[in-house]
Amino acid sequence: MSRIGKMPIEVPAGVDVKLNGSHITVKGSKGTLEQELHPDMNIDMKEGVINVTRPSEKKLHKSLHGLTRSLINNMIVGVTQGYAKELEINGVGYRAIKQGKDLVMNLGYSHQVVVKAIDGITIDVPSPNKIVVTGFDKQKVGQFAAEIREKRLPEPYKGKGIRYVGEYLKRKEGKAGKKQ
Repeated sequence: MSRIGKMPIEVPAGVDVKLNGSHITVKGSKGTLEQELHPDMNIDMKEGVINVTRPSEKKLHKSLHGLTRSLINNMIVGVTQGYAKELEINGVGYRAIKQGKDLVMNLGYSHQVVVKAIDGITIDVPSPNKIVVTGFDKQKVGQFAAEIREKRLPEPYKGKGIRYVGEYLKRKEGKAGKKQ
């Protein structure tokens, strides 16, 4: 039995969950999320508790069990609390500013890098070297943060680039000097 899949999901007050076959809609204070789940999974909602069960012990059903439960739980957490990803910029002259809804970054290129904001995502720049991406859809927040990080990946020699707060970067030693 999947350890994650068998855990029940508590639906907090103020969250409206609608099940229509394998289609689930979750409404909360932050927004509305919809997801089409695999039709084989059994999703039951009774008295504010959602349980996910699998129909058989096939490998496909075992792998979908925990996934389905996690997707539903992420939707409920997203519409109640929301998600945030923090990025930090390292490098001399590297910085970010917010112009309107867009993010403008100087990353050592000959031009400024502009990232347009998308629906459901909020960009905040508390300091020139820190970017906070927030939203209620975990997948969108993670994808948008990854796209920002991709503009200048962290490099292991000088440590320059954009990385997640708390991300460990293994530093490498530079080229050894010539021996005589």
